Amino acid sequence: MRLARVYGNVVATQKDPQLEGIKLRLIRAVNSRGEEEGEMLVALDAVGARVGDLVIYVQSREATLVIQGRVMPSRAGIVGIVDEVQFLDN
Repeated sequence: MRLARVYGNVVATQKDPQLEGIKLRLIRAVNSRGEEEGEMLVALDAVGARVGDLVIYVQSREATLVIQGRVMPSRAGIVGIVDEVQFLDN
């Protein structure tokens, strides 16, 4: 699992039928300091994330399973919305 920021919505009128009714979000990974890194990804949204939210996402095989009871084509899937991040001193 990784952290990402939601930057927008993706609207596709022509898409795989398995994706009908699924929200697609544009996300970009962030590191432990909250700095953006890597490329933008289109992610399935299983939790109702909004633009600006910090989210937890999965990739690879796990991303195809984020919508319970369905297997669908996906490279990334949002599985949680972060309320707070706390760093503990060692």
